[in-house]
Amino acid sequence: MIVSKENSEHYIWGSQCDSWVLRDTGNLSVKQEKMPPNTSEKLHFHDHAEQFFYILKGQAVFCVEDKKIILKKGEGISVLPKSKHCISNESAEDVEFLVISNPSTNNDRVEV
Repeated sequence: MIVSKENSEHYIWGSQCDSWVLRDTGNLSVKQEKMPPNTSEKLHFHDHAEQFFYILKGQAVFCVEDKKIILKKGEGISVLPKSKHCISNESAEDVEFLVISNPSTNNDRVEV
């Protein structure tokens, strides 16, 4: 089956950020997400899941442990289990990205 934003489960998180669940099994989660300007998520970590974020549009700011990392379109970053992290959009345009998690982050998020 072909998967797209148009035929995938959608939900809102944080400050009006969008998430489309493209694939979600116990071993793998693939989501496409959109963050409007000046939005962010809370600092957190995952006990088991490794995540890979890939920027499709715009520029995102990541905090991973004590480092601030800026990623632009066409760049990605891996976040290992137990690493405190968050993403924010400090720009004037939307940021769109893929987040791929192994295993799924369902019931595996601890806010700091």
